[in-house]
Amino acid sequence: MTKVVVTGAAGHIGANLVRELLGRGFEVVALVRRSRLAIEGLEVETVDGDILDPQSLRRAFRGVDQVYHLAAYISIQSGEKDKLERVNVEGTRNVLRACRDEGVHTLVHFSSIHALEQEPLDRPVTEDNPLAGGRNGHVADYDLSKARADRLVRQNDCATLGVRIIYPTAVVGPNDFKLSLFGEVINKLAHGKLPALVAGGFNWVDARDVAWGAVEAAEKGADGDRFMLSGHYVGMPEVAALIAELTGVPAPKLVCPLWLAGLFAPLMSGWARFSGETPLYTRDSLAALRANKNMSHATASRVFAYQPRPFRESMTDALLFYRQQIQYDRYNT
Repeated sequence: MTKVVVTGAAGHIGANLVRELLGRGFEVVALVRRSRLAIEGLEVETVDGDILDPQSLRRAFRGVDQVYHLAAYISIQSGEKDKLERVNVEGTRNVLRACRDEGVHTLVHFSSIHALEQEPLDRPVTEDNPLAGGRNGHVADYDLSKARADRLVRQNDCATLGVRIIYPTAVVGPNDFKLSLFGEVINKLAHGKLPALVAGGFNWVDARDVAWGAVEAAEKGADGDRFMLSGHYVGMPEVAALIAELTGVPAPKLVCPLWLAGLFAPLMSGWARFSGETPLYTRDSLAALRANKNMSHATASRVFAYQPRPFRESMTDALLFYRQQIQYDRYNT
């Protein structure tokens, strides 16, 4: 039986990846920093640790064949550059070193669509696009941190460690135990708590499809392979309309243009922090909604027949999951 480690098992993709691996008969070790909610009741071994603690990584990786590295810090706010650098870049450096020290055979590194340049907008984004930060203009701190981590993995020079890099787009679907940023938006729309929408949209992919594709990449890919795991482009008004259809809760009638939302983003971010909520609309999140509409998973489809499920199925299953979770009730008060 192949033994694997998942860092970031508590996250949205991580929770689905653990279930995918168990379903395929792998022996799974979850590196756990705090929350165990996403893996409660599952037959996994847990190791207390942190990607910033090299000793805990070596303990977790000992005797392991594959490592799936998902643990990262995600932020759409300003002023968090140091933490993003520490967790996403230095944490990845620690993971690479521990893999080499403990003789791990395969590392699957979860990068991000945001680690890649998306211009020119009239051409599909693929895993071969340049890493973010090479052009003039504002680049989000999160994007830069993921690009730097990506570069570290590409520079792996350990002959006994094979690496794969995965680029998920925006994730939707069930098993979102920690309530992701998009999960927050879904829940607010499902309860009529979002007064207005912002124009634009993104490419949405089911977390289960990302999990399936990552395991396929590990099994069927080659050292150094990179795979975009994208889904379907859907605009925010269409997302809200589908949620309204599935829940019976009317969608917001007001749709704010991106340029206007950009003017008010600092005020909205300030109010969110004052009220103790996660800001949904920031300079960086609004920039993401202007992203390239065409993100190609052609390489993954060719190498291991990757095919994302319909967006409606992902949203239906996501709403069902949230409805069954305790945190869903916070919107009923």
